[in-house]
Amino acid sequence: MINRVVLVGRLTKDPELRYTPSGVAMARFTLAVNRTFSNQQGEREADFINCVVWRKQAENTANFLKKGSLAGVEGRIQTGSYEGQDGKRVYTTDVVADSVQFLEPRGSSGDRGQGGQSYGGGQQQNSYPTYQQNQPMNQQNYTRVDEDPFGNSSGPIEVSDDDLPF
Repeated sequence: MINRVVLVGRLTKDPELRYTPSGVAMARFTLAVNRTFSNQQGEREADFINCVVWRKQAENTANFLKKGSLAGVEGRIQTGSYEGQDGKRVYTTDVVADSVQFLEPRGSSGDRGQGGQSYGGGQQQNSYPTYQQNQPMNQQNYTRVDEDPFGNSSGPIEVSDDDLPF
């Protein structure tokens, strides 16, 4: 059986960090995930999905994400229930995250209305390291997808039967 979830969305509020009596960190947050279609009025709707993350990932999530941050979550769905204050059964559904990815540089999402730079524009905020950012693709020994890999060859291309996948 499989129970895997992958989500990308924005936090609806700052994560709530708590600790269990034995000292294990736990953070709760809600992720707003856009639906892939529009309603009859042409508006995009969103689902609001409750997420829980544990231990060091919980502390990192609470320290580096805030309301409006774009995050990727990978985990599993967990359901539960408890008796509410009125005596009725309350059912819950949460995504228990194995991994939370920070998908924007720090300070780029929640600061938009306060003069901050949005993702992809302006100066880079000191957040995540960039590896080989300014090197051309050919110096990294990669072939671009839209380039002909045999464009520099001047003669016929030799392929042995051992090279063929069939």
